[in-house]
Order: sequence, then C-alpha cells, then structure tokens
Amino acid sequence: MAWDVRKAAEIIEAHRHLDGPALPVLRALQDAFGYLPEEATTQVAEALNISRAEVHGVISFYHDFRRAPVGRTSLKLCRAEACQAMGADELASEACAQLGTSWHGTTADGRVTLEPVFCLGLCSVAPAALVGDELVGRANWPRLAAALEKCGR
Repeated sequence: MAWDVRKAAEIIEAHRHLDGPALPVLRALQDAFGYLPEEATTQVAEALNISRAEVHGVISFYHDFRRAPVGRTSLKLCRAEACQAMGADELASEACAQLGTSWHGTTADGRVTLEPVFCLGLCSVAPAALVGDELVGRANWPRLAAALEKCGR
C-alpha cells in the first residue's frame, strides 16, 4: 500500500496515548503500509513531539523495520555457522545472481525479497532456507526456485 498521510495520522492518533509510543506507532504503521518511508519519520516526529533523529534511531535499531516495500514472497537464507560450512555462501551468491538483487533487496518485479537469517533450526540438513512459510533443507538453487514457483514467483 502506498503511503497515505491521512491514514498514517489515524494510526498515530490511535497509538499516541501509549507509554513510549514511538515503537508501537512505528509497528502499527509498518503493519498497515508494509514499510516506513522517509515521510513516516517526519510525520511521527511531529505527531509525538520528538526529533526526527529519535524516530530514525528507533527505525534503524530494529532490523524488522523496512524503509522500502518488500516483495510478495520472502526468501530467507540461513547465515549461521552450520549452514556456512555446508555451502550457504555459495548458495547466497547464486541466489543474488539469479534474483538480480542483494541482501535485503527486492527483485525488480516486486515478487521476492532476499533476507539473511541466523539459524532456522535445520542445522542437520544445512544449508537451510525459508521460502515464504516453507522450510527448505539441503537447499540449492533448483530447490529454492521450485519453492519460489509454488509461492507464485
């Protein structure tokens, strides 16, 4: 959803009464819009009477906040040691090349966002990935591509 100043103002107003409202406001805005564009920083700062630097600090501290829209499907590749030992770095390089993006990037068509994660709990079948909601063990590019196709890539 595109940023809507009026809708954002309604969301901010609904959460501004909370103690330490910056974090709940930002979470609610991201839930509604899927990301927090630069306009969010200014609007939240003005509404909560705090500095833009404070808002930016909250957004940049928490890795779940996004500054750009995400793809319809997430591809998360494990970066933990067990997966690295089993070829995760090579898999990540191939995924970046095949998707035409880098970490935290989204494909040009807006379908896939590539993200690193640190342990999916599949160490015994490394390297591991999460495609949408599907766990993929012994991941390689053909298996990831097939999982992405199932998600509508």
